[in-house]
Amino acid sequence: MSLTARFALPSAPAQSSAPPTPPSPSTTPPPADTDAAPATTATTATTATATTAEDAPHPPAASGGSAPPRTTPFPPRASDSPADSARRSRAADARALTQVLFEELSGLEPGTPEHARVRAALIEINLPLVRYAAARFRSRNEPMEDVVQVGTIGLINAIDRFDPQRGVQFPTFAMPTVVGEIKRYFRDNVRTVHVPRRLHELWVQVSGAIEDLTVLHGRSPTTGEIAERLKLTEEEVLACLEAGRAYHATSLEAAQEGDGAPGLLDRLGYEDPELAGVEHRELVRHLLVQLPERERRILLLRYFGNLTQSQISAELGVSQMHVSRLLSRSFARLRSANQIEA
Repeated sequence: MSLTARFALPSAPAQSSAPPTPPSPSTTPPPADTDAAPATTATTATTATATTAEDAPHPPAASGGSAPPRTTPFPPRASDSPADSARRSRAADARALTQVLFEELSGLEPGTPEHARVRAALIEINLPLVRYAAARFRSRNEPMEDVVQVGTIGLINAIDRFDPQRGVQFPTFAMPTVVGEIKRYFRDNVRTVHVPRRLHELWVQVSGAIEDLTVLHGRSPTTGEIAERLKLTEEEVLACLEAGRAYHATSLEAAQEGDGAPGLLDRLGYEDPELAGVEHRELVRHLLVQLPERERRILLLRYFGNLTQSQISAELGVSQMHVSRLLSRSFARLRSANQIEA
């Protein structure tokens, strides 16, 4: 049985389709009081003006005088398609039925089976409101079923807190609660890397500023332009941009878009085997400048030019023994100047 059938809307009392019985010719109406005639005429005119097309009696149906169909509060527009008219009619019926159910719910004791039944009916009839709110987050690459489920939690919270006596329509009251619950879900559960809430809120402002400045200048704005518009520092803008890219982490072995494009793992740098000798080379360079010119040249020829002592002696015009003594003296001087313990 549908919700509309289970919770029927209250309808106005049926009006009689029979034409009014004219007064008998033999009955003479009493003479009208001349003083009361203007008041009677004004009352009749006011009553006739207040009568609308919906309150006017409908002509009897051709098949036995059945009651006319109930009119919706929002008549179809001339430009509406049949689907739009049907959608507007369903929305009007849902709002009217929601109001009736809330009136019934306010008179029930929480925890009773009847209260649970009416509450469940309110949830079911307002699920299209949740789907409408969830459709705003289709670009987040999350399963729509999960988003609708989270939005339904917000709908339940809105139903439990709604007070019909305040004169506010339930969709107006429930929409911020549903959207807020969905945003909280994306903030706390979807991000692979959790960022501070302040950065997340600033990212919303930065994203809006980027769109406005792009339209204004016809190009992507710089970090300085964004910071100037939002009265932030460039470091805060850069942190917000990094936070905006922290929704999902990509696997290093995931395939990249494009034919033959290398994966992230293939594009990672490797550890340079000479990296451990950087400090040693810097230390040697610092010590070499403290040696005399000839001794420094002998060391460079021996250990960087890979020449033997005989080749060095021939190039410098000294004996090999003298080259050996100079090397020994240079090593002793370098060891004494090196304050770093091995």
